[in-house]
Amino acid sequence: MNELIAIVDDEKSILELTSIHLKKSGFQLATFMNATDYLEFIKNTTPDVTILDLMLPDMDGMDMCKMLRRDSKFDNMSIIILSGRIDESDTILGLELGADDYVKKPFSPKELAVRVKTVLRRKAPQATQQENKINIDNKIIIDIDRYEVHVDGELAALTPTEFRILKMLAEKNGNVLKREEILYNLWGNEKIVVDHTVDVHIKHLREKLGPYANIVKNVRGVGYKLGI
Repeated sequence: MNELIAIVDDEKSILELTSIHLKKSGFQLATFMNATDYLEFIKNTTPDVTILDLMLPDMDGMDMCKMLRRDSKFDNMSIIILSGRIDESDTILGLELGADDYVKKPFSPKELAVRVKTVLRRKAPQATQQENKINIDNKIIIDIDRYEVHVDGELAALTPTEFRILKMLAEKNGNVLKREEILYNLWGNEKIVVDHTVDVHIKHLREKLGPYANIVKNVRGVGYKLGI
């Protein structure tokens, strides 16, 4: 694997425990006990995944997540929030700010390793894809090789999860993409996905499609489809 995983958490025991299990899974690790050191590190290096605690001593994790998602340099970096905040509203807020996943403390290190592999799998282009680009009515261009989406010629700052969802919808050629298909293709058979995850990612995707937000249509009780 050799993907670089950054962990930002002020609890030394969590850093040590997660590092052990992620290294066993073949990942490279960079650990930080505060936001300041992490922000200095990412000036020159972009991790593949950042595991981010919300209760940092020098910065709120939600603010950190928001800041990272506003910087296009980190568009292809996945973010997993790791937090003791267990309210569903906190989970939804984290996802709305651009996190790809939300893990509640206490957690299983093995489960965390699975979640890291899952968000990385969402970023990986599909080897069976034949076309390099998908053109949606000359308005939205999905570049498979570059993992980029252009809306009216402008690059849209989609997260890896948002990109995968848009690509899956486009490949349906106007047919309905069931919620179960989205969940399975993004998370497999894992039973660790919060109920509102798909809805939050669709909401963000629509926002980033700008004037074409309504292209993503909800089919009540079934799923979603694309329609100009």
